Amino acid sequence: MESRSAILLSSLLFSLLLTATSAQLSSDFYKNTCPNVETLVRSAVTKKFQQTFVTAPATLRLFFHDCFVRGCDGSVLIDSPTNTAEKNHPDDISLAGDGFDTVVKAKAAVDSDPQCTNKVSCADILALATRDVVVLTGGPNYPVELGRRDGRISTIASVQRHLPQPFFNLDQLNSLFGFNNLTQTDMIALSGAHTIGVSHCSRFSNRIYKFSPKNRIDPTLNLAYAFQLRQMCPLNVDPTIAISLDPTTPNTFDNAYYKNLQQGKGLLSSDEVLFTDARSKSTVDLFASNNDAFQQAFVNAITNLGRVGVKTGNQGEIRHGCSQIN
Repeated sequence: MESRSAILLSSLLFSLLLTATSAQLSSDFYKNTCPNVETLVRSAVTKKFQQTFVTAPATLRLFFHDCFVRGCDGSVLIDSPTNTAEKNHPDDISLAGDGFDTVVKAKAAVDSDPQCTNKVSCADILALATRDVVVLTGGPNYPVELGRRDGRISTIASVQRHLPQPFFNLDQLNSLFGFNNLTQTDMIALSGAHTIGVSHCSRFSNRIYKFSPKNRIDPTLNLAYAFQLRQMCPLNVDPTIAISLDPTTPNTFDNAYYKNLQQGKGLLSSDEVLFTDARSKSTVDLFASNNDAFQQAFVNAITNLGRVGVKTGNQGEIRHGCSQIN
């Protein structure tokens, strides 16, 4: 009996530890150490966004890639002289430089306030910048939980099998998101961030040229849209050419992504499967018909995402420069 009690006690302590971690995050974490942190970050992000729209999708994607590998600890930002950091993995090489630059500029703005110098983590700056680009593109405003510490480890190996692939089916998506304590609804809502994203032709070319011996074009793809994609992505296309994931309102954070899925205009297989799989279709239909429902679910999902694997208290560090450990 004693050993059973010990097991129960240890599992209880573990669940309390998980709860405590998210409890240590709070939206007013810097109220005494850097009270203007949100204004400082927003000002830098807005200035960068006015220079280039890519700031928005690049920052949002950077946050997602950071949180899914080693948790939201800024490890995706670290440079490696031997090119062996997270950002050097094939799944991260396509992360746009404007996302990294947004964090660098926001960090410089925060550190320019003597009260704030080296007080705010790069992980928190990235979380705040993500909220700001969502708002700048017409999406919902929401409070950002803060108090993350920066990780000190960043390796290529840790990225492997931790990020969703464009060919994933619903089970694979749910499995990966579930591993990060995110629900199917969270996953569908976070996929809605593709309303302002882009993708390279290589990520979906099989859907328009060589889907199967029987069908050259993926039958779940809208045929007129498939022929448009062939024009934009001819064979042997320049690999740097980027195509909007939302062909209707690519610069607005709205629910058009879900309306596109209903019409067979999901660019990636992992987008369209959300509508073609009966288990997720009703959520897509809800978000397509109700922008408020989507935005509410997105806020809930990105808040949950921001809690994944966070380091708090004395774990990690506050990086002096976001691209290198202290």
